[in-house]
Amino acid sequence: MNRREIVLAPIVHVLGARPNFVKAAPVIRALGAAGAEQAVVHTGQHYDERMSEIFFVELGLPEPDVNLGVGSGGHAEQTAALMIGLEREFTSRSPALVIVYGDVNSTIAAALVAAKLHIPVAHVEAGLRSFDMTMPEEVNRRLTDQLSDLCLVTSPEAIGHLANEGVPVARAHFVGNPMIDTLLANLDSFDTAKARAAFDLPERYVLATMHRPANVDAPGTAAALVRHLHGVADLADLVIPVHPRGRATLLAAGLDEHPRVHVLEPLGYIDFIAAVRGAAAVVTDSGGLQEETTILGVPCLTVRPNTERPITITHGTNRLVTFEELVPAARKALGGPDGPSPAHDARPPLWDGHAGPRIADVIMEFLGEHGVAA
Repeated sequence: MNRREIVLAPIVHVLGARPNFVKAAPVIRALGAAGAEQAVVHTGQHYDERMSEIFFVELGLPEPDVNLGVGSGGHAEQTAALMIGLEREFTSRSPALVIVYGDVNSTIAAALVAAKLHIPVAHVEAGLRSFDMTMPEEVNRRLTDQLSDLCLVTSPEAIGHLANEGVPVARAHFVGNPMIDTLLANLDSFDTAKARAAFDLPERYVLATMHRPANVDAPGTAAALVRHLHGVADLADLVIPVHPRGRATLLAAGLDEHPRVHVLEPLGYIDFIAAVRGAAAVVTDSGGLQEETTILGVPCLTVRPNTERPITITHGTNRLVTFEELVPAARKALGGPDGPSPAHDARPPLWDGHAGPRIADVIMEFLGEHGVAA
């Protein structure tokens, strides 16, 4: 475990995976501007430098006060290690508030530990639902919301989901999407020409990301996915930065055996979004990428039976597809005006680049009401 000298802080941010870092950056910045004392705990759930450390540099995040170095493992093994490390940190720091992000194992582990230590929890990105309990992320987000004192909501329909599950309305706050804050703040840095040159990308390509267990864990399923990805590559070059999860399975299924498939290592935030911005279309099973493509106006095909981000569907940039639908949908998306496109120029509500300050306002008011100096 690598750590600096422990300093007690009223607010502790728990971060473990790429989406957490992107969402946390504007929140940490806004709370800092409000004068709050803060600490960052990096759980090490994503331990590859390109999946974690580089994001701290690119997003201007403070160096983590501690890195638990948990790494990969089965859900029970990883969550148990996270809870042990986080209990030690929370006991040492006595935070007034723990802020968790999204739906990864670090998030539910931190919420469980904080709740049992009677430490208030704020959940950024609360209320999103796929209604698919076979997804580990759905389990994590549902339980985290039940344990949270502040449910910070990125999309209007999430308020209704929380109400239906008995979360008191006073806990829910519609604040907008801090991931979009980060995207808009860095818009001028996403140089598509530079990304093409750096990674030897063709002028026209489809960008793909695949990491969901349902798509990449089982060899038979991964092989079927690869066949359809090769079908997309028959239409246009396919660029795929391969996530550590599923890498071995996808490569064993022959992912890199098509001449127009370009397999890359994981990319940092700036390089990755630059590549997304320059793509003719995106094929993914990621949650956050559905949101990022919505703002960038890039057609997105989500290889899942459901999404916890339906606003990306109604906005017109995203479409859910099965394996069998992928190639026809890609052909349509690549064909131009008949493919997915924004329903209008307006962004989804409160996806305006100011979610971080709104979150900071809610948190500072909460701490003030509970007599905590911030």
